Amino acid sequence: MKEIYGTLVDIRRKVFAEVARIAYNDLDISALEDSSYRIVPGEVAKYRGDIFRERAVVDERLRLAMGLDVREIGVFKKITDGFDKVDIDTNAYEKPLINVIKFACEACPEKSYYTTDNCRNCLAHPCTNVCPVNAISMGKNGSIIDSEKCIRCGRCKEACPYSAIVVYERPCAAACGVNAINSDTYGRADIDQDKCVACGRCIAECPFGAISDKTQIFQLIKAIKSGKRVYGAIAPSYIGQFGVTTSPEQIIEAIKQLGFIDVIEVALGADLTTLHEAKEYLEKVPEEIPFMGTSCCFSWTLMIKNEFPEFYDQVSDSGSPMRYTAEHIKAKDPDAVVVFIGPCTSKKLEALDTKVQSDVDFVITFEELMGMFVAKNIEPSEIKIEKEEEDASALGRGYPIAGGVAESVKVVAQELEPEREIHIQGANTLSECAKMLKIAKAGKLNGYLLEGMACPGGCIAGVGTMTSVNRVKRQIEKYKKGSSFKTPLENTKIEEERKSI
Repeated sequence: MKEIYGTLVDIRRKVFAEVARIAYNDLDISALEDSSYRIVPGEVAKYRGDIFRERAVVDERLRLAMGLDVREIGVFKKITDGFDKVDIDTNAYEKPLINVIKFACEACPEKSYYTTDNCRNCLAHPCTNVCPVNAISMGKNGSIIDSEKCIRCGRCKEACPYSAIVVYERPCAAACGVNAINSDTYGRADIDQDKCVACGRCIAECPFGAISDKTQIFQLIKAIKSGKRVYGAIAPSYIGQFGVTTSPEQIIEAIKQLGFIDVIEVALGADLTTLHEAKEYLEKVPEEIPFMGTSCCFSWTLMIKNEFPEFYDQVSDSGSPMRYTAEHIKAKDPDAVVVFIGPCTSKKLEALDTKVQSDVDFVITFEELMGMFVAKNIEPSEIKIEKEEEDASALGRGYPIAGGVAESVKVVAQELEPEREIHIQGANTLSECAKMLKIAKAGKLNGYLLEGMACPGGCIAGVGTMTSVNRVKRQIEKYKKGSSFKTPLENTKIEEERKSI
């Protein structure tokens, strides 16, 4: 999305910056009423053929960015309706987190097969011969697929020697690994919130920008301006997100210039998660449980809870890096307000979990952070800085890359018990995670440590990231090598916590 959906990314970031501008400048909420005219100026539509529709979509994005619900098309409400509920300096999230903006949805057809002009109307007719429900007939110019009869098995596509039959899938539904996207009465996308695990893949894949999530930018800025002691906990995938030439230290200093007291790398919390999960794995597998799943990706954990409940007790009891980092900060400053800054939407949902709620006060993405930078005219790459940050080990810094969590736990577990043979298996995207769990269900992964990630490539591909996966991966690998701590067992920053594990 970052590279090929540039127009949508630009609109998203303008919306975030606008909300941050209103909050930082203490503007009256009525400023929202003409915000869409600043974001989409002029009289001629650029994107949708109708300037008024473009502004209507932006208005809904602004509401979501304020933490408000989207409006129903057939019910009149002002853009500021409900603002009194979110005009606070604390967490304002109310489910649903991920929302379809009906104004923007083009009601893409659901999965279907159809014949293209490649069809040669051949004599063999393999497509008709393999169809189990006689849904294909031969017309004058080629095969015809009856969509009413078709069961979408795909046999015709596989059989065609000319690759003339293609499958069409609604992008948002195709990206959803838990089948949470259906259609409403008008054929527009509709999210089954009971199934949704807030991974945000639908947001990233919709080419019309019809799906978006709520943000806490407004409430966070109010907390900063109220004088609260606000700390940032920044996920290790922040490396490379704000420009190739921008150093980690510049990013952290830029965040402090927004009004944060201090910023701690969540890779520190990743070191604590590694130590906890390594010990847990060694104690429980295979004596108590046949295999263990990692606990870092909340969407993966929710998917197991919803679709593989028999395995839920086999997900690690250890906290996520976000949780441990927040606990670390509040142990040092009980008055701290902790803001997790990361790559994905599922952390917003995790922060509402009762185990985490008391420690993590706000969650924003890198994109939302960029909106705050824009509103305050802060350019991280221009900040002069001398000191270097050193919060975590190389293993902790490698968490956001697919396979990094399991590899870290394996390395530490083998340091603790060198004679132990440890097998790991990983999957990224929830569809692949489901396949891995089905293999585990068959008993073929007993003794394994399983790592599940909702995003392709790991956290570096989260919907709230801003740079290509390959570029960030290279930057993180380079950053890992610069750590003086190779493993969490060497990290002096968590010496007190390490003693209690």
